[in-house]
Amino acid sequence: MEATELPRIVQLEHNLYAATFSLMKLLPARFMIDRAESNGAIDRETTVIETSSGTFALGLAMVCRLRGHRLRIVGDPAIDQHLRRRLRRLGAQVDIVEAASAEGGYQRARLDRVAELRERYPNHFVPGQYDNRDNPTAYGRAAELVSDMLGRVDCLVGPVGSGGSTGGMASFLRLAEPDMRLIGVDTHGSVIFGMPDRPRLVRGLGNSLLPANVQHTAYDEVHWVNAGETFHATRRLLAEKCLFMGPTSGAAYLVAKSWAAEHPDAKVVVMLPDEGNRYQENVYSDEWLRDNGINLAVPAEPVPVNHPRDVGTTWSRMAWQRRELHEVLHGELVP
Repeated sequence: MEATELPRIVQLEHNLYAATFSLMKLLPARFMIDRAESNGAIDRETTVIETSSGTFALGLAMVCRLRGHRLRIVGDPAIDQHLRRRLRRLGAQVDIVEAASAEGGYQRARLDRVAELRERYPNHFVPGQYDNRDNPTAYGRAAELVSDMLGRVDCLVGPVGSGGSTGGMASFLRLAEPDMRLIGVDTHGSVIFGMPDRPRLVRGLGNSLLPANVQHTAYDEVHWVNAGETFHATRRLLAEKCLFMGPTSGAAYLVAKSWAAEHPDAKVVVMLPDEGNRYQENVYSDEWLRDNGINLAVPAEPVPVNHPRDVGTTWSRMAWQRRELHEVLHGELVP
């Protein structure tokens, strides 16, 4: 299984390379379980409990199946029937939270459910992808692979959900190149970089709560990409580069391709987190897109903004300049 954790490095343009993962979240899932086993936080009687409606749940299910650990996944309706079936066949119990909380949406409702399960199972372990520092630390091996194959990297682009992958990869790559730029890709309706929370069609990108693993001072630039732009770029990635990936990969590709074209002398790496199998009935379905009124048009370039409140409904970019969130939102340091 460890051989499938690391990405393939694919050259997309003369200066743009993709770190292409089959299932990126398998890397932190295995690393967290390894650490928990080594420090005695897990034994044969432990129940692993985690909130996830996507690929982290799948990664944990694979690891726990092979290690013989009981697993309960708390998700929401975003877990489609195919993924639910796959998780259950891997031995996981799947709890679906049907109603979102008034504040914090499904993420808050799922975390509340996890708290209930922790009371029910005294011998438990919660990996906690949103705040466990083992999440970003897990990407050291992937960063080493990128460095060994490509040498100096001038810019890293990746989608932001828990904050683990982009922050982790950047921290390791910057050991050799401190000036390397990091561009985070978010979506409209996500609170991560200061927008108000609202429903989002793009799954796996953004968040309704602010994860502790998001280190805002790591980011030089932030882009917000809407659902239509994300899905269009995902389909372009398949049509133009024959890479069958999920929508978070498409969003990152859109931004990375644009930035690489603007900086032809820079070596750019984009993180593509997972393959497109889960998205054949939505992102890759013309009928689903039509039924949901999704326009696949993409502007030629992003709209520059100076503050998250200025982000409209289309692709936008902002110079983040490695600042804390409160510095960006309020323009001053807060004790």
